[in-house]
Amino acid sequence: MAKTVRSEADPFLFHYPASATIVTSHARDRDNAMAVAWHTAASRKPAMYLVSISYKRFTFDLIVESGEFVVNFMPRDQGELVAKVAGCSGRDVDKFQAFQIAAKPGSRVKAAVLDTSLAAYECRLVDRHTYGDHDLFVGEVVAVQWEASAFTSEGLHDLERAPPIVYLGEDRYATAVGNDFLDREALVKAHLQESSA
Repeated sequence: MAKTVRSEADPFLFHYPASATIVTSHARDRDNAMAVAWHTAASRKPAMYLVSISYKRFTFDLIVESGEFVVNFMPRDQGELVAKVAGCSGRDVDKFQAFQIAAKPGSRVKAAVLDTSLAAYECRLVDRHTYGDHDLFVGEVVAVQWEASAFTSEGLHDLERAPPIVYLGEDRYATAVGNDFLDREALVKAHLQESSA
């Protein structure tokens, strides 16, 4: 199979779907939620989880200040929420109020665990490194919460009962079982117009 070759790096970001999470943070008496697709586990013992966030993001500031965050893994039926959260900045919009996000503080951290998440990793920041235009935040997982019905008896994610929402790049989100693209900017604009009417 012939391959297309380019010398520019940007397209490599869009050649694979990634699980779209909502990373929550809390500082300055503010809660924030941000869609994050660049994330991964790094260690089992101790349990470590990594998220990559641009210094331009409000979440970046809140994690630096608080030293904690929560990674919320979202199901397909919450795809619109993921896209809405991705479509605006917490500097400008209180996302929890604007999108009526149901949540409670974590059991070991102040950042929010979303009621609709399949699972949530409560993390305390143990390290941070800058790589290019993003920082890699290394969190020790200090508590895990999950919805048992979304997992098999072996503890694996049940994709039929709880398919995830995925990020395809270029601000496009899709379900894992189809191409129902969600336009984040249009969703936010429509929602905010409805809320102010």
